Amino acid sequence: MGKTGKFLYFVVCYVFFIFTNLYLSNIMVENLLNGLHISNPVFSLNYVKNTGAAFSILQDSRELLIILSVIALVLLVMHVLKHLKSISLKTCFFIALLSAGIAGNLHERIAYGFVRDYFQLNFINFPVFNISDIFINVGVIALIIMILIKKTK
Repeated sequence: MGKTGKFLYFVVCYVFFIFTNLYLSNIMVENLLNGLHISNPVFSLNYVKNTGAAFSILQDSRELLIILSVIALVLLVMHVLKHLKSISLKTCFFIALLSAGIAGNLHERIAYGFVRDYFQLNFINFPVFNISDIFINVGVIALIIMILIKKTK
């Protein structure tokens, strides 16, 4: 696949992930605010306004987190553009997933002043998280695994 095709693939994946993320987050929060309650030994749905980043670091640092998110998004897109010739579709997919997660949290910080979290794991002590956080973690873990596999070849 050529450079244009790879970039188009990246953009389509990103747009799909960001719209899916925002749509599902809005549905989750709307249902939780209207009384939806799910709880079992594995997880609960629990609406939380998060003014910080992962694991409650940088609480009430909205502007800094917005700046860091914008920088991360620009760097990710620049990386894709710079390496279009050699980048794999799998890498494009996971960078798009990671970017959509960052952009989802960025959107909420700008639009609401906080990130809306709602998934809570009940079997371990773990912070409440959202779909954007899942996208970010899956993207990062997949990219790390791909880098490690490439290094061992």
